This record gives sequence, structure tokens and C-alpha cells, in this order.
Amino acid sequence: MGVIKDHPELALFLCLAAGYLLGKVRVGPIALGGIAGTLIVALLLGAWTGAEVADDVKTVFFAVFIFSLGYMAGPQFFANLNRKGLRFGVLCLIELVCVVSIAYGLAKAFDLDVGTASGILAGAATESAVVGTATESIGKLTGPTAEQIAHYQGNVATAYTVCYLFGLITIVLYSSQIMPMMMRIDLQEASRELWRRMRGGRETLESDELPGLPGMVGRTYLVTAGDGMTVGELGSRDGGLVTVEAVKRGSRTLTVEPDLRLSLSDLVLVVGRRAAVIDAGRRIGPETPGIPGLETPLATKQVAVTEKATAGLTIDEVRARHPEFGDSGVYVTEVVRNEQHMPASGETVLQRGDVLTLVGARSALDRLVKRIGAVVKNDAADFIYIGFGIVAGSLLGQVVVRAGDVPLSLGTGGGCLISGLVFGWFRSLKQTFGAFPVQAATTLKDMGLAVFIACTGLTSGPQAWPLLKQYGALLPFAGVAMVLIPATLSLVVGLKLLKIEKPLLIGAIAGQQCSTPAITAISQVARSTVPLLGYTITYTLSNFLLPLTGPVLVGILGH
Repeated sequence: MGVIKDHPELALFLCLAAGYLLGKVRVGPIALGGIAGTLIVALLLGAWTGAEVADDVKTVFFAVFIFSLGYMAGPQFFANLNRKGLRFGVLCLIELVCVVSIAYGLAKAFDLDVGTASGILAGAATESAVVGTATESIGKLTGPTAEQIAHYQGNVATAYTVCYLFGLITIVLYSSQIMPMMMRIDLQEASRELWRRMRGGRETLESDELPGLPGMVGRTYLVTAGDGMTVGELGSRDGGLVTVEAVKRGSRTLTVEPDLRLSLSDLVLVVGRRAAVIDAGRRIGPETPGIPGLETPLATKQVAVTEKATAGLTIDEVRARHPEFGDSGVYVTEVVRNEQHMPASGETVLQRGDVLTLVGARSALDRLVKRIGAVVKNDAADFIYIGFGIVAGSLLGQVVVRAGDVPLSLGTGGGCLISGLVFGWFRSLKQTFGAFPVQAATTLKDMGLAVFIACTGLTSGPQAWPLLKQYGALLPFAGVAMVLIPATLSLVVGLKLLKIEKPLLIGAIAGQQCSTPAITAISQVARSTVPLLGYTITYTLSNFLLPLTGPVLVGILGH
């Protein structure tokens, strides 16, 4: 025990390792996750050993976490500031008003201190970032003594731990199991039907299925019926869904141009959508096995959508606007939005910051990239850009605004969150600078929060048990109530007023709670990614708005 107390680095990483191990324990669809597991271990270890880590460590890692969070969400946050995004944003507004009002009401009704009330808000809303913003705001209160402030900050972590557990269980079960029953739908069938309508009646696959016949193929044909046809005529007849990649005449491989006229016994390599390739083969001649030397390698590039005119269009509309897709045989095979893989169908609406995987001839790819965006350069993190972003956020957090007699400040957490959003959005406009690879951003985000939570738990451990004895029954009740009330209100408003499709609404309610376990459970029940289309919008908005509720509640109660 003495070794752990004398070596805070040992205590810190022991909390991370044991906490993430505990977070992997799963009961049905419920798993605590690494952050909640780390906090539980840290509280126990802090109570047992009395080990502590310097506050500066906690502040630095929280700034890294909150900036990374904002940076990753920035492109989609600003992209959703439109009519559709604001429609879903009503659900986030319901969440904000409810959780702040309930936390304030409980504080007044049960005479809770500012730390316990803030911890209830953070835990019941299952938003770990609120722990940081609230703890930081409490540290800036001028009325309480230093000892009282430390006591309040410890209560944040303890109340968060209990409320998070009950809030997590509630949102997972309520959204994935109970909501479909309340709406009298089979979530799997409803998601499948909605996706079928979005795709114009075409069938879709289950989440564990792969197409037996791939959509994009390459085939070689021997020219018989197509004698005298030009390459340009062949491509135009199929709506740009096929391209001629190579033509072999005897022992020579010809240069493919639109006016190249096919001759009897030419070997032609055609690439494109499967149905269109088969149809083209009927006009060319019989299919042949692959011919050595005729294969043409296809290049792959990840391109971020930066062009204003492209944002808001469907993939089919983008194909129609840019003839390079049809003329040169370039295809969209994957769409990634805010770490989520979106359907790469023609009906998917693109947003600025989406990363498209394009496949086609290298020369055609180069021309097309210049028109719709920029090649994603994420080979190394740009620490100049990241460093200045955190500096800007820290300075912004020092600004104090008074609402009457109540001083309000974003603090380092709120300031870095806003700067992260702005810097991430600015980077998405032209992704040739400010690189912050997704893997690196995710690692820093997760590690920053985990270290902050571990430091908070170690400090709060000795006072956790007295708080649990004092408010033992209240904390579970608050965790359940602060999930059910906003979620139920959102369900009614989303169905009756906003007319949101039911699978999208369920995903959006999980997103307004920023609950990754909930959307995971929903997707498993639906066996579809359709609910993700609603989840990504509210998740992005709530990720920005919920952390700001910590300073607001502390400012009101602290005053």
C-alpha cells in the first residue's frame, strides 16, 4: 500500500488497467465501459491507499481530451446547423433543459451540495465530460473554503459513479427494448423497410451478411456483336455505370480513348456496376477468362468532401454533376462520417467533412479529387495546429461573463471544446493542414478522459462512502429519472410534432444521451445501421452542449 501511495504513476496506470478490465465485464447488452470501470477502481484504490495525483496532471489531460472530442465532432456539428439538423436538435434541447432542471430541483428539494448535484447530472446524462467541466467550475467558486471545494469536487465523482451505472442500464434497456414495444414496431423490420424506401425499393442486407454477387466487377469480353462500336458509345449507353479500362488487339494493348473503335476479336476489359457490365457484355460479345497483361490496376483514395456545392447532395446527384464518375469509371465504395460507416448507396446525402473511399483509374481519381474535396492527409499529427488549438481554448476558458450577479465561465474544458470544434471544422474545409488522424485523436481523447477520471477518483475515494450512506437511495432514483423523463418527452415530441421516422428517432434519442452502448444495443436489435443516421446528428450536438451544462449548474447553485 505504501508503494502505491508514494508512486502516483503506479496508482494512475493501475487504475487504467484494472478499470478497463472491469469495464469489459458484460451482463447481457450492458457493459460499464472503461471510463466507469476506471472511476470505480480509482475510488476504491484512493479510499484504501490514500494515493493522489497532482491536480496539474488532471487539468492537462482533461484539456487534451476535450479538445480532441471537439476536433472530431467539429465538421459534423457545423454541418448539422441546418433545417434537418435543427429538427433533430430539438431533442438535444429537451435533454439539456430536463437534466439541468431535474438536477437543480433535486438540489433544492434534498439540500444537495453543488458537487453532488453536478455528479448526478453527469452520471444520469451518461456524459463523462460534465465531470471535468463541473469539477473545474467548482474550483473557481469564491465563496467556499479550499477544504469545502475539495469536498464538493470529490462528491462529483462519487455521485457520477452511482448515477452513471443506473443511467447507463436505463438508457440501453429503454431505447433498445422498451421503446420499440411502446411504438408497436419490430425494430428490425421497421429499419429494413425504411432502408428499402430510402433505396427506392431495393433490398438490403442484414448486418452479418455480405453480397453473394458484388456490386462492382470487372469482366473481359471478345468483340463480336460490338464490331465497329466506339468506346464512348459503349459507356454512354449504360448511363456512365461502366467504363472500358483496356483493349487488346492481337499482341498490342491499345490506348483507350472515347473515339477508339472496337474491331472483331478485340479483347475488352469492362469495369463497373455488375448489372451494367453484364448488359454491356451482350452488346460486345461472349465473356472470356482473364487475359494476362490486360488487367488494369485500380487506385484507391480517401477523399474528404470540402466543396460547398457537393455538401447536401446525394451520391447519385454528385455522380450526375461530375461526369468523371461515368466517363472514367470512378466509384464510391465507402462513406465515413464522424467515425461511423454510412451506407454508400446512391441515396446517401453527403456532408462537408465526410470521407469517401473512391476506386478507379489513378488519373481519373486525381482529376475528380480536385473537384469535390481533398485527399485526406492523416499520416502524422500536426502538433503545431493541435497545440495552438489547445492554447486558444485555454485562453477562451478564462473569460468570465456575468449574468446578473452570477459569474459564468467556460473554463478550460468549455473553452477547449469550442476551440476543438472550430479547429476541427476549419481543418475539414481543406484537409491539407492540421492533420489529426482518427486513431490518434481517439487515443488521446480516451486516454485524456481516463487519466482525468482516475485522478479524480483517487482524490475522491476517502469521502465516497459517507456520501453513499447519506444519499444512497436518491442517487439510483436520480439516475433512472433523468434518463426516462427526457427520453420519453423526446419520444412523444419526435413522433407527434417532428414526425421523425421511428428507427431514426430511437437512434436520435440514444444520441442525445451520448450513449455509445445504447446505439450498439439498438443496432444489434435492428440488425441494421439505419438508426445510426439519427444518432450521428444528436450525438454530435449533445457532445458539444452537454459539457456546458456543468458550468451552468455550478454557476447557479454556487451563487
